[in-house]
Amino acid sequence: MANLQSDFLGIKSPNPFWLASAPPTDKEYNVRRAFEAGWGGVVWKTLGSEGPPIVNVSGPRYGAIWGADRRLLGLNNIELITDRPLEVNLREIKAVKRDYPDRALVVSLMVPCEEQEWKTILPLIEETGADGVELNFGCPHGMAERGMGSAVGQVPDYVEMVTRWVKETTRMPCIVKLTPNIADITHPARAAKDGGADAVSLINTITSITGVDLDIMAPTPTIDGKGTHGGYCGPAVKPIAMNMVAQIARNPQTAGLPISGIGGVTTWRDAAEFMALGASNVQVCTAAMTYGFKIVQEMISGLSQWMDEKGYHSIDDFVGAAVPKVVDWQYLNLNHVTKARIDQDACIKCGRCYAACEDTSHQAISMSPERVFDVKDDECVACNLCVNVCPVEGCITMETLAVGAMDERTGVPVAAEHRDWTKHPNNPFANAAE
Repeated sequence: MANLQSDFLGIKSPNPFWLASAPPTDKEYNVRRAFEAGWGGVVWKTLGSEGPPIVNVSGPRYGAIWGADRRLLGLNNIELITDRPLEVNLREIKAVKRDYPDRALVVSLMVPCEEQEWKTILPLIEETGADGVELNFGCPHGMAERGMGSAVGQVPDYVEMVTRWVKETTRMPCIVKLTPNIADITHPARAAKDGGADAVSLINTITSITGVDLDIMAPTPTIDGKGTHGGYCGPAVKPIAMNMVAQIARNPQTAGLPISGIGGVTTWRDAAEFMALGASNVQVCTAAMTYGFKIVQEMISGLSQWMDEKGYHSIDDFVGAAVPKVVDWQYLNLNHVTKARIDQDACIKCGRCYAACEDTSHQAISMSPERVFDVKDDECVACNLCVNVCPVEGCITMETLAVGAMDERTGVPVAAEHRDWTKHPNNPFANAAE
C-alpha cells in the first residue's frame, strides 16, 4: 500500500493535502471539521498585528467565473486577512494543535514591514505550539495598498529582508508565500532563499476583475455601487501555478528549495502533477469552498490508488520526477512528427474539427457530402486544435509517425528525415542550443 505520509521541513502530516490560508481556515470550528474530514494539515488564515482592527466588507466578497455547465472555474476574492482578534486566534490555534498533534498546523502572518512588528508577533505564535509560519507576501488586494502582502512580494529586497528578520527571531520553520503578480517568479524565490527561508509556497492569488455589472457600470462583486480588484483563484489558475512551481524547481539558483504547491488543486491528479513538477505537498482552497471538506477523501484514495498502480511507495518517489523534462523551447525535437487521426465510429459528425481547422488553422480536415471528416496528412501540422475542440473524448487522437513516412493518398513525405535543427542557420536559438 502506498504511504501518503508527508514530512515537509520536519512538519509531519498523514498526507500531503493541506488547506491553504483562506476563509476555510479562519477559526477553530472550521479547522476541527477539516481535520475530522481527513486533511493532513492547515495553514491558519493570515493573522495581523495588534494594531488597528481589520474591517472586512459586509457585502459580497466573491466574484466568479463559470463554465458552460456552471462549474466553478475561478473565484475573485476581496476578503482581507482575519478580522478576528489576535488573542482569540492564538487561543484557538493552541487548542487545535493540542488536540490534533499528528496534523500540520502552520500560521500565516502579515504585519507591517517593520522589524519590531515581526519580532513582536513571532513569540506569540511559538507559544501556541504551531509547527511553522508562512509569510504572506502574496495578497494583492486591500493589504497591498497598506504596504503589505504583494507590495512586499513584488520587491525581492523586501522579501529577503523580512525573511531574515523572521529567521533571526524564531526557531519555527519559515515558508515564504510568493505572489504571482510579478514578471519572474524566480527573483523573489531566490530572495527568500537568500534570506534563509526554509521553503516557499505558491501561488497566491492573481490580481483580477472577474466581471462588470453593465446596469450600474461597476466591477463585481459590487459594494454599494463600487467594486475593486481582487485575488483570482481556482481551477483556472492551475496552469499558471504549475509553470511557476516548475520555474523554481528547475532554476539552478532555487533548485532544491522545498515547495508547497498552490493554485487550483481540485483532484488527486492535480496534486500529483504539482508534485511531479517539484512541490512536496499541496495546499487547497477553492475546491474545499466549492465541494466541502470531505473532498479530501477522494484526493487521498485517488492518489493512493494511482501510486499503487505505478509502484510508488511514498510521495518522495515521484516528487520532481517531471522537472528534467521541462525544457526551454529550443531544446524540443523538431524532427518529431505527429498527425491527427479521427475515429469514424466515435465521430458524431458535429463538424467542430472541420470548422476550427478550415477557418482558423491549416485546412487539414476534409468534409465529404456525407459529412465524413478526414485528415489530410500533407496539410496537417499536428497543432491538435481538432483534439481540443472535439466534444467526444478520444475521438480524435495524435499518431506519431516514423521518419520518412509518406501520405498514402498523395505519396508526399509527411515526416522529414532527421536533421539537427539546433545547427540550422535559420534557428534563432542556435547559439543558445550550443
